[in-house]
Amino acid sequence: MTNELLKNEKESVQLLDVRLADDYEAAHLEGAMNNPVMEVGFPGRLLESAPDKSKKTVVYGASAASHEAAAALEKLLREGYTDAHILEGGMETAVRENSPIVEGTPLPAPPPAPDGEFSADVEESRVGWTGRNLLNKHHGTVGLKSGRLRFIKGMLQSGEFALDLNDIKCADLSVIDGHDILIGHLRDDDFLDVANHPEAVFAITKVEFISDAKAGAANLQLSGNLSMRGQTHPIEFQAVSGLTPDGKPVAQAVFSVDRTRWGILYGSGKFFHRLAGHLVNDQIEFEVKIVAR
Repeated sequence: MTNELLKNEKESVQLLDVRLADDYEAAHLEGAMNNPVMEVGFPGRLLESAPDKSKKTVVYGASAASHEAAAALEKLLREGYTDAHILEGGMETAVRENSPIVEGTPLPAPPPAPDGEFSADVEESRVGWTGRNLLNKHHGTVGLKSGRLRFIKGMLQSGEFALDLNDIKCADLSVIDGHDILIGHLRDDDFLDVANHPEAVFAITKVEFISDAKAGAANLQLSGNLSMRGQTHPIEFQAVSGLTPDGKPVAQAVFSVDRTRWGILYGSGKFFHRLAGHLVNDQIEFEVKIVAR
């Protein structure tokens, strides 16, 4: 449906703004009810916001490029609305065509871009690990001892992080099931050799920005050196970065490394002829979230 048709049929239409509530509060079409399609309560509120399933019902989102109106239309049809339509171009087109708009509380200004050096918040940050063999896996966390990130006008330039390998935990085993036995095994010289190398350090050497990345997709290509067990080797991975509503820089990434590059050979099929139940995958997966302050 076009804005012109909507103007002509305004009195006989149930008009739904399916954007987020604060977008609706900032500005919405006159006569529209708000029911954000991204909220799980959307179907349950439909009879409140559009009570007549046989009446012409028009939904709109932010723009033709944004998917919320299409998602809402699909849900309306599933709920039995027989005359449901999308307003072409959404709010963007309505504003351009000078449709009647109700304005309220403006959206808050985005937080300022970070500039300078930030410390990693070791309480809010998290480093997870997962190790596997053919049939099983274990996963847990390792403590972040310290970290720093340097930005210039919002662009990440460098950073360095130290992991406390004495602070390694397994999340899927209890003490009764062998948690302490596994952790002791990981700390000894078969794996991390924590007595001689209590830290692992990752230092960023290069940052490339993925310019066409959308929100929630990887927007950084990071290169750096990982030092562990007295050896240092380069690694590369992609990360998703952004700012919290209060302006804290955050980055998250999931990546794997081949542990044998750092001399962790226990259970590796590349170095032992026959391992049977002692075989351990060479790849260790890390899931990292860094919150800066």
